[in-house]
Amino acid sequence: MRLYVIRHGETVWNTEGRLQGRTDIELNENGIRLARETAEKMADIPFDLAISSPLKRAVETARIVLGDRDIPILLDERIQEISFGEWEGLCCRGDNYNVPEEFTLFFKDPWNYQPPKGGETLHEVCARTKDFYDELISKEEYQDKTILIAMHGCSTRAFLRSVYEDKNDFWHRNVPPNCAVNILDVQDGKAKFVAEDVVYYDRTKIKNFYDMKEKK
Repeated sequence: MRLYVIRHGETVWNTEGRLQGRTDIELNENGIRLARETAEKMADIPFDLAISSPLKRAVETARIVLGDRDIPILLDERIQEISFGEWEGLCCRGDNYNVPEEFTLFFKDPWNYQPPKGGETLHEVCARTKDFYDELISKEEYQDKTILIAMHGCSTRAFLRSVYEDKNDFWHRNVPPNCAVNILDVQDGKAKFVAEDVVYYDRTKIKNFYDMKEKK
């Protein structure tokens, strides 16, 4: 089994530094362009199926990458983004910074991050993505398949925690850039990285990298 785990393309809220979470924001024009450039570099990959978070930005990214391939896109809520509850829509970057002080733990000390009303902890996101991961790699019918998986920044890191050697380092240096691809080979129930956070486009075309140390 080979897995291509891709984070969705850019959205307006990404560029504004807003907490997206479960808010169903579509790709912006640049996000569509990034997904298309990524799709060009992945055009020869023989995908057998795709699995996506049900949020529009992930589904749209998967559809663009698949292009004219006539294969199904399955939706799975276990890989959708972390919920930020009542903080969704608030800004965590730049002059419009208006998230509560407690949010800084999300990047600086994620395991002690406490979500607001309606939100999730990192432990909860890790639990549901691990459940998805365990079920995925155990499916006998998938063992010889090449699968595209479209998700989000936080849910990607949570999903990959099942593969990372250091499970205490949640972010592994950064949030995956938009349309970054992690490639995994799975054999006999064990996964190993082929490539990590691969970006197939000019990084100067994206402006929404998170600086986890920045607060203005």
